Amino acid sequence: MRLHGNSKVFGCVGIAMAMYATAKTENRKKVAALLIPATLTAMLVGITEPLEFTFLFIAPWLFAIHALLAGTMAMMMYSFGVVGNMGGGLIEFVTGNWIPLLGNHTSMVVTQILIGLAFTLIYFVSFKFLIEKFDVQIAGRGDADLKLHTKDDFNKKHGITGKGGHAVSPLQVQAAETLDGLGGTENIVELSNCATRLRVTVADPSKVASREFFMNTGAVNVVTNGQAIQVIIGLNVPQLREECEKIVSVYRGEKQAKREEDAEIAPNPAI
Repeated sequence: MRLHGNSKVFGCVGIAMAMYATAKTENRKKVAALLIPATLTAMLVGITEPLEFTFLFIAPWLFAIHALLAGTMAMMMYSFGVVGNMGGGLIEFVTGNWIPLLGNHTSMVVTQILIGLAFTLIYFVSFKFLIEKFDVQIAGRGDADLKLHTKDDFNKKHGITGKGGHAVSPLQVQAAETLDGLGGTENIVELSNCATRLRVTVADPSKVASREFFMNTGAVNVVTNGQAIQVIIGLNVPQLREECEKIVSVYRGEKQAKREEDAEIAPNPAI
């Protein structure tokens, strides 16, 4: 049984509506032109990359909210008797579930749609409030680019795009997502691992994302104790730690180079 596709069909609509509603009035037509094809793609076939990677690129904590709402929606549907193979989009819902089951399970389909529409509203209200409250610079707001971000944008931001534009490994993507969940590379104080856990000391524990966020990146669980964070990964944790260290090293190297550059161009008070 899979129910996580409901967040693609119902949740992405609420997210798109919130992005449109929070865009500047003069930018709304352009934002709509971006959102309509991306939302239809997410709804119909379950490909959510443009919407979800926009959050990961600009505000990873919004993706954590998305994961929490998606899990709650699936739990609610299961509690009310909704079952089926619903991991994709609306096409899969209709052809693989609704049509075969409609004769004997009409009430289940109606229940699913009603709960889904309720969560569309919850998504819209939640994301609209958070975007406005924290002034998230998504497309159409402030000086943000009028574009949705992709996995390539996310990889380049974290310095994990391979040479010559080659695809990066899933482990590199997981490392970048894990660091985002930990508050970003600038929030990392110390990084190590034991047999199955990534052990991290962070500067600001309030920036650490929810358990659901880490589980969506491939982790088993996360344990927090103040600034000490343990992300339970599994036996491949040494490889993940190495990828995380590479990203942190690139970030710190760039930061050091910037400091040296600023020092060189700073005026000499002795002159």
